[in-house]
Amino acid sequence: MRYDNGGDLLVAVLRELGIDTVFGIVSVHNLPLVEAVDRELRFVPVRHEASAVNAADAYGRARGTLGCALTSTGTGAGNAAGSLIEALSAGSSVLHVTGQVESEFLGSGRGFIHETKDQLGMLSAVSAHAASVPDAEQAGRILREAARAALTAPGGPASVEWPIDLQFAAQTDEPAELPAAAVPAPTGSELAAAGALLASARRPLVWAGGGVVTAGGELAGLLEAAGAGLLTSNSGRGAVPEDHEQVIGNFATTPAVRALLADADVLLTIGTHFRSNETADYTLELPGAHIQIDIDKDALGRVYPVAHALHGDAAATLAALLPHARPSESGWTDRVGAVRTEVRALLHDNIGPQAAICDAIRAALPREAVVARDVTIPSSSWGNRLLEMYDPRDNVFPRGGGIGQGLGMGIGAALARPDAPTVVIAGDGGLAVHLGELLTLAQERPRLTLIVFNDGGYGVLRNMQDRYSERRSGVDLATPDFELLARACGLPYLRIAAEEHADPMLAEAVASNGPTLVEVDLTALGPMKVPFTPPVRIPGQ
Repeated sequence: MRYDNGGDLLVAVLRELGIDTVFGIVSVHNLPLVEAVDRELRFVPVRHEASAVNAADAYGRARGTLGCALTSTGTGAGNAAGSLIEALSAGSSVLHVTGQVESEFLGSGRGFIHETKDQLGMLSAVSAHAASVPDAEQAGRILREAARAALTAPGGPASVEWPIDLQFAAQTDEPAELPAAAVPAPTGSELAAAGALLASARRPLVWAGGGVVTAGGELAGLLEAAGAGLLTSNSGRGAVPEDHEQVIGNFATTPAVRALLADADVLLTIGTHFRSNETADYTLELPGAHIQIDIDKDALGRVYPVAHALHGDAAATLAALLPHARPSESGWTDRVGAVRTEVRALLHDNIGPQAAICDAIRAALPREAVVARDVTIPSSSWGNRLLEMYDPRDNVFPRGGGIGQGLGMGIGAALARPDAPTVVIAGDGGLAVHLGELLTLAQERPRLTLIVFNDGGYGVLRNMQDRYSERRSGVDLATPDFELLARACGLPYLRIAAEEHADPMLAEAVASNGPTLVEVDLTALGPMKVPFTPPVRIPGQ
């Protein structure tokens, strides 16, 4: 098939992939691509390339599919690199298409406009897959191969650089079925051995990570058959709805859960990285009778020793283990439920007046709604644990831990799921990283409530410095008047300054058909009972 230019070809491939919305910034080095997407699909002109990738990432997470970002050459591609690292850390399926200088000048080092040294090498370092379009006959194949790489577990972003002269050229494309990626599976003997250990369990626990998000039904079936308690990483939240009485959730390092782990006789873990912040820098002790399932072979036994390592797809492997599950001993499931109640009640009490906001968000949102969170105290303390999730596609956050990505992610998720409201939890410091996306929010007008927790700086690091040092450095920041800022951007504004404001104001914002900026004035609201500090170790402390 012949296309007039690369933009028309890109649109055809995106339609094959089911993508109707693309995020990016127009440039002299991607003009044919942007023009075609804007004409035939929906092009969202974000204000920074990092936000383009964040939005595409969250678009894919919220829909359980692939997102697409368009950026420019050199500095533009470099601006996207940080968000590509986030997508790589999360295993998010993102197709990142970026420009490149004209083929004639590629690699010449002449200082051609937007040229950078070894752009493909940079993209390879921050992507799961990276490729360059060499001519007008191979672009379609290269785009499809990149998309398949991004969608193949364990996933990650796939970057394609496309010289501008080849974007303008007429394209020849012969679509071909790419062979399906092989899905690993444990052997019968491996399953039998792991099944025998699972069958012996009388006090079982399960720990689910991001690799289980498409296996919620199988996971719930095993939990109920075994009477097991479910711990989750942040990424595994919602695979089994968090109002299920056997879901303890993302509380592994709390004293009550540590005690439960100490008494458990078998632990089954699925698709989790055991990140440092979720294992107290790997000091958390796990049972020795450990069965681990992961589609990434390198993850098996990488952090904790395993008795049985099962290299395979989560859903298929859980289904194969299910017949081996036996009911737990009397009282175990009740104890799981008691621990679930205890850890939630303690955190609810410790966060003081912010508990009213947590409760109000959940009350205002329908069961199917996206919550996107930046890295900020409300997210890291209660948003990642106490605010219930019922589907992993609703749980959008920067898994790599970088600040400033929440609003871009929220915009992408909101446009992916226009029939449901989206809430973004951000801090004033993180929001300042990409304040320009307020204009994207005002322009696109999704159903998005942006809740900005204003404490005048980087509260997480401020708390660390207050606890461990004698002075503050770099944490107290100038903060805008958010009411004036919202007015300048044409956004409705509400302010929460007391606990009793939370329910009515958040209900009003979420009920809106468009965006609203809600400022939480933390000085007026009052402090948490227990100041939050991040779960990282300070040498010598």
